[in-house]
Amino acid sequence: MSEYIIKGGYVYDPKQKIKGDVKDICIKDGKIVESVSKNAKEIDAKGKTVMAGAVEIHSHVAGPKVNEGRIFRPEDKLFTYQSKSEHGRMEGGNSVPTTFKTGYQYSRMGYTTCIEAAMPPLYARHTHEEIRDTPLLDEGALPVFGNNWFVFEYLKNNEMENVAAYVSWLLRMTKGYGVKIVNPGGSEAWGWGENCNSIHDSVPYFDITPSEIVSGLLKINEQLGLPHSIHIHSNNLGNPGNYETTLDTFRLSEGTKPNNKFGREQTFHHTHVQFHAYGGTNWLNFESKAKEIMDYVNQHDNTTIDLGCVTLDETTTMTADGPFEHHLTQLNNLKWVNVDVELEASSGIVPYVYDPNVKVCAIQWAIGLELGLLAKDPMRTYITTDHPNGGPFTRYPAVFSWLMNAKIRREMLEGFKHSEKVIAATGLHGIDREIELYEFAAMTRAGPAKALGMTDVTGALVEGMGADIAVYDINDDVLKNPNAAPDIEKTFTNAAYVFKNGVLVSQNGTIVGSTPKRTYWVDVKVPENKQVERDVQMKFLKYYSLNLANYEVTDHYAPNPEVIHVDAV
Repeated sequence: MSEYIIKGGYVYDPKQKIKGDVKDICIKDGKIVESVSKNAKEIDAKGKTVMAGAVEIHSHVAGPKVNEGRIFRPEDKLFTYQSKSEHGRMEGGNSVPTTFKTGYQYSRMGYTTCIEAAMPPLYARHTHEEIRDTPLLDEGALPVFGNNWFVFEYLKNNEMENVAAYVSWLLRMTKGYGVKIVNPGGSEAWGWGENCNSIHDSVPYFDITPSEIVSGLLKINEQLGLPHSIHIHSNNLGNPGNYETTLDTFRLSEGTKPNNKFGREQTFHHTHVQFHAYGGTNWLNFESKAKEIMDYVNQHDNTTIDLGCVTLDETTTMTADGPFEHHLTQLNNLKWVNVDVELEASSGIVPYVYDPNVKVCAIQWAIGLELGLLAKDPMRTYITTDHPNGGPFTRYPAVFSWLMNAKIRREMLEGFKHSEKVIAATGLHGIDREIELYEFAAMTRAGPAKALGMTDVTGALVEGMGADIAVYDINDDVLKNPNAAPDIEKTFTNAAYVFKNGVLVSQNGTIVGSTPKRTYWVDVKVPENKQVERDVQMKFLKYYSLNLANYEVTDHYAPNPEVIHVDAV
């Protein structure tokens, strides 16, 4: 493999506490090394910023709902195709891009790792096929557990050994990376036309509550010592006043201690918090409760979050929160798809337009930014749009510019049709903070990698680690210019150079190379459990529409695995 030396850039690496030092980064045999030979290719990074490749902790990029979204929205493909280049395939789609465009666009922005945030176990083979076809990104997928019949029955009967054995089995069968919980109990209730809007509502026919589901899976997650904490989308998403449900869910993790060997220090990750930080009792008095949410997060070190920012674009919402999507289609009267996944989950898809001239949309935009700007610990707060729900991931550079430049976000805020009402309903106008490059590296690299238990493999520029590196044509002098926001967005849209596994794959927005990717999954060892084996066989015979032998994800579906081995306590 080629040798490179990235010379004279401003280096940011929160893992090593490097804050803009001018350093050289050397690459050899796909790794970051101390030095290289005189024959190494030189990359001039003078005046530029050098960071590890970015880590996406929560996105919807592969699987049945994503593919259904592509079919469901042919209009999303209009005028978005790009012809293939020498090193790339044809790209298409906007809010639901093709697998090729997904990999290329993430790479252009400097991302090298991505987590698919909601994998229905029944369709894990499909999910891994799309992951396999997505170029340049190392990926993992989180199977959903929060509406699973096995989990309900074992937790209800306090059969914790059986829960642990089942979670271990399902992670292995699906080649999953961690425990995802979506609207715990509520998505199953939707099968009966109901929902769980608080953590104390009972799931129909199962006599279990969201509180018991979350608490039980949190306990099992730490008992197993998984690399990532539970990853939760709490009840009551998207409704005025839901911040109280969110805080109730946060409190379920109080007093818990992390148990893992991967450097993770938290036990609880709450995703796309913007959608869960709403005050008011209806859409007329709808308001931000970002301050209340962040007051809690800032005071509790066992919690991480991602933002779920709204980008004020047309997009395609898709989630395993089936009842929410029905609620959304009643609000906007656009087309709707609903799916029930046997014994495991539900899903829905609805197009949506976040119109800046609509007061509610503008408030949502402000809430996402408030959350990021109020965070005291950027290592525990991560920038996302819950792609594609708050907006396409390709709009991340705009989000970065709003967080980094107070002038541009204030001008946007004051330019809204209902600006006075939006300012009154949020606290954004009074926030002067601007995210700095070191904080940005924490929120997009070191922090997500640590929360995922991947600190030894990604998110940092440590010698011996894989050379996943992004070089941006930006520095602190540019950021200090109050008129620099357009430059910020342009810079982060197309990194100057992106290396994946030591291979130069993107340069100034052009895909110039390729390299094999990895699929992360967790293999958890627990004592043999005959009861769970019998229960699985029985339910597949009685309820599932496919044979157990056709359920497992084999190596054909997930090549080049990066297996994380865990011996449960």
